[in-house]
Amino acid sequence: MPGTMQYTYKVKDARGKFVEGKVEAASEAAVADKLRAMGYLPLEVRQANAGMQKEISFGRKKRIKLKDLAVFARQFATMIDAGLTMLRALTIMADQSDNPELRRVLRGVRQDVEAGMSLSGAFAKAEGQPFPPLMVNMTKAGEAGGFLDVTMRQIADNFESEVKLRGKIKAALTYPVVVFILAILMCIGMLVFVVPVFEGMFESLGGTLPLPTQVLVFLSDSMRFLLPIMIVGGFVALALWRKFGKTERVRNIVDPMKLKMPVFGKLFQKLALARFARNLGTLLSSGVPILQSLDIVSETTGSIVISRALQQVKESVSRGESVAGPLAEHDVFPSMVVQMIASGEESGAIDQMLQKIAQFYDEEVEATTEALTALIEPLMIAFLGGIVGSMIIALYMPIFKVFELIG
Repeated sequence: MPGTMQYTYKVKDARGKFVEGKVEAASEAAVADKLRAMGYLPLEVRQANAGMQKEISFGRKKRIKLKDLAVFARQFATMIDAGLTMLRALTIMADQSDNPELRRVLRGVRQDVEAGMSLSGAFAKAEGQPFPPLMVNMTKAGEAGGFLDVTMRQIADNFESEVKLRGKIKAALTYPVVVFILAILMCIGMLVFVVPVFEGMFESLGGTLPLPTQVLVFLSDSMRFLLPIMIVGGFVALALWRKFGKTERVRNIVDPMKLKMPVFGKLFQKLALARFARNLGTLLSSGVPILQSLDIVSETTGSIVISRALQQVKESVSRGESVAGPLAEHDVFPSMVVQMIASGEESGAIDQMLQKIAQFYDEEVEATTEALTALIEPLMIAFLGGIVGSMIIALYMPIFKVFELIG
C-alpha cells in the first residue's frame, strides 16, 4: 500500500495475555485504532526496525549522573500527566535521553515493565543500580497511592536541589584546589629546571651559600629521587582512595575530621543537614513509612556521623518514641533543628518542617559558599605569591654577594 509503513506492536488481549505482531499502516495512531477495534489493549506501537540502530561509543562508558535522573523524572512526570501510557513514556525517554547509558538502562526498564514488573521493581533491578534507593522507594509509594506523576515531580525537585547544592560546594572548593595544585607544580618546576642553573653558577663563584639557598639547593638535588616517588605515591593513594574511600572503616575517620575542619567544617555540616532534611521530608511526604525512610536517608546524607544518629532515631521510633529525642544527643544537629523537628512531630507536619529546615540550610550553604569564596581568593593569591616569592629571594640572595666572592 502506498504511504504505509510496517509497525510492530505489543498488546494485551481480553484474557490478559500479551500478544506481539506486525502490521502495515499509515501511522502509529492508525495502528492503535485498528488494534482497539479488534478488542486489544495497545501497550506499545513502533516502526519496525526503528530500534535496531546500534550506538557506537569509544572510550569509557558515560556515567548516569543525578542531573540526568532529575531530567528523566521531570519529563516522565509531564508525559504521564499528559495521558501517555507508562510504556510509551519509557519508550520516548529511552530514545531521546541525552545520556547514552541512561537510554540503554531505560530500554531494560521498559522491557521489565512490558513483562509485567512494576516500575519501582524495574528501577531496583536495573543493571548497575543507577537509580538511588530514594527514587526506587518513592516510585513504589507513588505506584501504590496512584499519584506517580506527583511523586516523579517530587523526585525531580529533590534531585535538582541536590545538584544545585553540589554545584555550590564545587564552586567553593575548585578555586583553592586549583591554586594549591598550581603552587605545587610551580615549586616542582623551579626545583627541577631553575634551581640547577643557579646552582652551577654558585659553584663556579665559590664561597658559602646563605642557609635559605642551601635548603633550596638540597631540595632541588632531592627532587630527582622524590619526584618519581611522589608521582607513584600519588597514583597509589588515588587508587586506594577509590577502592577503600567509601568503606565504613575509612569513613569513621574521615567524616568526623571533615566536620572539624577550621574553614570548611561548618560548610560540610550544613550540606549534610540540608541533604538529611530534604531527603527525609521528601520520602515522608510521598508516603514512605518512617522506619524505611530513616534507613534510606542514613545512606544518603554523605556523613557517617549523621548516619549513626539516624540509626538511634530508628530504634527510638520503633519503640514508639520521638524522632527529635535522639538527635539532641548529637552535636552535629543544632538545637534549632531538634526543636523544629519536635514541633513538627507535635503538629503532625514533620515532613513540612523538614522541608523548611532543608530550605534554610540550602540558603545557609549558598551564603557560606559566597563568603568563603570571597575570603579564600585573596588568601590563596597571597599563599601562592609567598611560596614563589620565597623561592626567588632564596635564589637571588647569593647574587648580592657576587662582588664579594669575585674580590
